[in-house]
Amino acid sequence: MTTFDDIVVDHGDTRLSFVSDPETIEVELVVLDVTGTTVDDDVIVERAFVTAVKRTGIASTSEELDAAVGRLHATRGQSKLDVFRALADDDDSAERALDGFDDAYAEIVGAEGIAAMPGAEDLLHALRESGVKVALATDLSRRTCDVLLDTLRWKDLVDATVSPSEAGRGRPFPDLPLTALIRTSVSRVDAVVVVGDTTNDMLSGIAAGAGLVVGVLTGAHDEVALRDAGADDVLDSVADLSELLGLDES
Repeated sequence: MTTFDDIVVDHGDTRLSFVSDPETIEVELVVLDVTGTTVDDDVIVERAFVTAVKRTGIASTSEELDAAVGRLHATRGQSKLDVFRALADDDDSAERALDGFDDAYAEIVGAEGIAAMPGAEDLLHALRESGVKVALATDLSRRTCDVLLDTLRWKDLVDATVSPSEAGRGRPFPDLPLTALIRTSVSRVDAVVVVGDTTNDMLSGIAAGAGLVVGVLTGAHDEVALRDAGADDVLDSVADLSELLGLDES
């Protein structure tokens, strides 16, 4: 049984200590971010984004392109549709830009392939073998998420995948992890672990009431930023989560 035994979580004014609880809380679900956490596609995301804003006319000058890419970097972890909404003149233009992004992403992956983060697939296997459910939560669209799952052949390794359009809102809101909890029939929110590489991942996990919120250093933000955003722990990579959760001992 994987538990929060010996882990103390401090979320501001609310302190959850699983060390002193007479009944240790079992970890039921791990919600993993995709880009920068389990999948090494950060460069692909930026390339697809640049293609989309150029093709749709959102960025027709070098200055507009620089501003758009700056917006992308400043909103790491947030819904890509929300990013396009902030840049486009209206919702229709934002939707077209997202379609253009999905097209470009699929083109790049189809031509060049895509790689999982080192140790990510081993982690998925370890979680499933230990009886812990696994969900992937992404800022990408359902269409692009399916491209990833098909390319990496991960569909049978996860219990749920959640995109912002399905959850209602993207990060930093709690909708993604809470939707994952509902879809996997988890019994309590503090039995959920949320893992990601951005401050928005941390904020989303905390807002959802996750029992443990973990940052990784393979993506957008550094340890200081992740801890300032509320991370309970920060790991070099998602591969280190097995040791943190005691999967290596189970």
